[in-house]
Amino acid sequence: MRPRDLSEFVGQEHLLGPGKILRRVIEADRLTSLILYGPPGCGKTALGYLIAARTRAHVERLNAVSSSVQDMRRVIEAAKLRRTAQEKRTLLFIDEIHRFNKAQQDVLMPDVEDGTIILTGATTHNPFFSVVAPLLSRSLVAELKPLAADEIKAILRRAVADKDRGLGAMKLRVDEEALTFLSTMSDGDARRPLNALELAAITTPPESSGLIRITRQAAEESIQKRAVLYDRDEDAHYDTISAYIKSMRGSDPDAALYWLAKMLVAGEDPRFIARRLVICAAEDVGNADPQALLLATAAQQAVEFVGLPECRIPLAQATAYVACAPKSNAAYLGIDQAMQDVEAGRTLEVPDPLKDSHYPGAKKLGRGEGYKYAHSFPGHHVEQDYLPKEAKKRRYYEPTDQGFERQLQERLAKLKREG
Repeated sequence: MRPRDLSEFVGQEHLLGPGKILRRVIEADRLTSLILYGPPGCGKTALGYLIAARTRAHVERLNAVSSSVQDMRRVIEAAKLRRTAQEKRTLLFIDEIHRFNKAQQDVLMPDVEDGTIILTGATTHNPFFSVVAPLLSRSLVAELKPLAADEIKAILRRAVADKDRGLGAMKLRVDEEALTFLSTMSDGDARRPLNALELAAITTPPESSGLIRITRQAAEESIQKRAVLYDRDEDAHYDTISAYIKSMRGSDPDAALYWLAKMLVAGEDPRFIARRLVICAAEDVGNADPQALLLATAAQQAVEFVGLPECRIPLAQATAYVACAPKSNAAYLGIDQAMQDVEAGRTLEVPDPLKDSHYPGAKKLGRGEGYKYAHSFPGHHVEQDYLPKEAKKRRYYEPTDQGFERQLQERLAKLKREG
């Protein structure tokens, strides 16, 4: 059911809708090098073949899984000869280009740069991680999105009706509930529901009239368990942990638990999740609720102690708590500002009263002289310089009025008034 022309291509309106950049480039046959990036089953390879069919250039196809540097050199040499002898361009379509390592991708560079070949690469991996920078800088990167459920349903209906390439030659009726189920369970991947539909059609016994009816139950039996779209070292990994942290920061425990569940179901290392949870508790909750860091740290220890699947429970408890807790990033901002001052300016010397006085000869050097012991004064506080005089007015920690930090704010203000 691969589309034969752009009119049959379903989805990606942001790239191929009327007047959109990629459609204009394809229709004018003015394509420069192109990287098609998106999840499985969204139409990358199909679009690559459509581009190849439409262009007036000679087309060569390689799959990075099975091709070698020798294969690429053969194509490049033929392209050079074709350009010289026939003044004809060569479009090289490479499926799964992320499978090529850096050295293999570098082989393409000189001939992409001088126009000997027009590269069209398809990849499920973020090209900013998996494609070398020189190739990216010379290519249009087009991100394809997962297909929507109604788009997949349209593809399934076309497959049911098409007598030449689909299932139209069969006496087949597919219930609307079955189509809805298949399109919803596809995770934006058109191949999975097409395979499931075909399997249901050829394995469902016909009724007495010869009609093959595919019900929702038949559709459910035909589709495999849905795989969660998630890679352990690429952008889905980073996007999901980012959504998890931002959901906790935004005080949405439901969203935070969903992203936690997605990572756990996809096989993410729970220790990685726990580390990010601890950081979020300190960075985003801070002293607005000091209990959050204690609970997050306890969850991190529980992950090491009990492991999966039980460690999902303390992770969920701490995630919900951090998400619901009042928020303050005052301590985080304070340490960052202090570090910037240390790195940007002259390192301040410790005032003599604060220096260590517990070693022989310290008193002769004046170490600790004039130090006031706070506990010897009313309220266990005494005014003295804890920074050199030239830095006394610097402020790094500015407590907010959120949660427990309000009490810290009020205490510091009281000390300042009394000082």
